[in-house]
Formats: sequence, structure tokens, C-alpha cells
Amino acid sequence: MNQPTPSSLDSNSAGPQRIVIEQVEAPKRRNWLVRLLIVGLVMSVMFNFGVMSAYHEYFANTTPPLERFHSGDPEASAKIAVINVSGTIMPPFTKRYLKMIDRAAEDDAVKGVLLVVDSPGGLVADSHQIYHRLRELETKSKKPVFVSMKRMAASGGYYIAMGAGTKGRIFAEPTTWTGSLGVIIPRYDASELAAKHGVKPDSLKTGEFKDSLNMFRPLSEADRELWAEILDDAFGRFIGVIFENRPKLDEAAVRNLATGQIYTANQALENGLVDEIGFDDDALEALQKHLKLKKVRVISYKFQPGLLEIVTGSAEANTADSTWQRIMESTVPRAMYFCSWAPGIGSLAVPSR
Repeated sequence: MNQPTPSSLDSNSAGPQRIVIEQVEAPKRRNWLVRLLIVGLVMSVMFNFGVMSAYHEYFANTTPPLERFHSGDPEASAKIAVINVSGTIMPPFTKRYLKMIDRAAEDDAVKGVLLVVDSPGGLVADSHQIYHRLRELETKSKKPVFVSMKRMAASGGYYIAMGAGTKGRIFAEPTTWTGSLGVIIPRYDASELAAKHGVKPDSLKTGEFKDSLNMFRPLSEADRELWAEILDDAFGRFIGVIFENRPKLDEAAVRNLATGQIYTANQALENGLVDEIGFDDDALEALQKHLKLKKVRVISYKFQPGLLEIVTGSAEANTADSTWQRIMESTVPRAMYFCSWAPGIGSLAVPSR
């Protein structure tokens, strides 16, 4: 006997009554307001990051450096300023170094400067800017510059040490690595890898060399000739800066040393690249003696944290380089006085502070 289906049971059917409850799907809650809020929040974050990036100079620290006591006699009127240059020489920290030099130049109480270098080098332009401003300390402000090299003072780090001129003295710690005299433009040839995966360059350009150094195609002979001239120009300037400021070395001697190799402190001393093996205290003592000062107050400079540094809690917040911007800028040709086999990667790192 066939059993009646629930739909066939009604009030006229015999037997027990079965109530059929139909489940009706509730209408979906409209969440357009939530979505709108999320979109608005994302747009707000993007806008604020855009403003910070565009106006980073406004948000970043633009105040002059503050003076702090380093050592010596705190009551002495005559001062020696210690300027520390560490990490990769590149923006935005180049501006800070220049401000320190300017502060020392403008302070009549500062009689001399000790440049402490712990750097593998950096960008050509930035290295030369610091060197140029240091030379002005002696030539214009009549304030001698001595140098103390720490763990590494290579390539651009050695370049800025030439700011001591012919009258200043360069000290290197016993374990210092220096040298690496030369120029490098980072480039990687990924053309075979790209071809293997079906990738090929197809840039829209207005001239033959507009995409020169493109890593997805091999360098042409014309490319090599073009960049050789650029390298030679920067290299020649490096050579000139050294033999102009190292009285024991002529141009031929400097070129023989400029193979890109690292020199130990003892090798650097033997080759006339440095003057003495010693530490910061030895360099300070020698500078004080050179200045003929019986009492001296040794000071250094520091910067107050900028707005971005306070907001983010990071001393590196005002680099003005977002992650994406850093990736994009890593493809930009950069001539560097830099001691590294992979400066394209090294240039992405924030200088140590």
C-alpha cells in the first residue's frame, strides 16, 4: 500500500495529521554598508601613505642636529666635533651627514673634526657630496679633518676619508678593511632564464639606449661602450681624489692600487693609503695635538626623531622608500663606489644607524 506523501495530507485526510513546515531561505543581509566602509578605509590608508611619500621631506626630520657631549673636558670652550658615517652612503642619510658638517663649520668653537668611518661605500654622487663638504671645512672654514677608520672604510667609505686632505691624518684600526677602490654598476643577466620561461623584453622606447642595462636581454657592444665611458668618468674622479690628497702617491701608484681589492690595515699603511694604525682615541689625541689645544671638549651630533619616526617607532621611517618604490628603484642604473659583489641587493638595505 502506497504511503501518502506529506504534500497529500490535508485537513480532510483520515488518520493522524502531519504538519509540513517549509523552510524558506532568509534573504541575504545587505552588507553594502560594510563593504563601503572597508573600501573607504583602504582608500584612506592609501591616501595617507601617498601623502607621506610625496611630502616625506615635510614629515621627516628637517631640524639641525643636536650637540651632545662625547668626551674630554666638559668645561672647555674649544671643541672637536666627531662625525660618524656608518652603513651604505645613500639618501636620506647623506643629508644628515651634510648637516653635521655644516653645523661644525658654522660653530666657531669647533676647531677641528674627526670623521669616523664604518662604511662599505655607496652612491657616487653622495660620496662626492660628503667629500666636497669636508674639504670645505679646511679650505674655507680653516678646520682640519682627521679620519678614524673602524671595521670597514672601503670604496665610497675611503672616498670620503679623502676629505682629510693633505694636512689631515688617517688612522685605521688593526682589523680595518679598506681599499676596494673602483666603481661598479649593478647588473644581472637573466636573459637565458627569461627565454627559458618565454619572457622577452618589449619596452616601448624613444632611443636605442633607453632600456640599456635591461636584465632580460644581453648587453650589446654599443651598450658596453656607452657604460664604459660613464664608468671611466667616475673611476677617473676617484683616482684623482686619492692622488690629490695622498701626498706619497702619484696617479700611477693609485691606479696600481685601484684593482677593487680589499686591503688590510697593515697593507693600507704600507701602500700609503692610511697614515697610522690606531683607534678613535689615538686620532682624537693626534688632532688635539695638531690644534695645539691643552683642553678640549669633544662633542658629537644626533638628530631628534622626525614625525614619521615617532608615529611608526622606527628610526628608519623617513627613508621615503616604500617597499614597492625600493623594488622599482633597484632597476635604476646606479654607479656606485661600493664594496660588494651584489650591490643591487645591498642598495635595497637601509643603512645601519
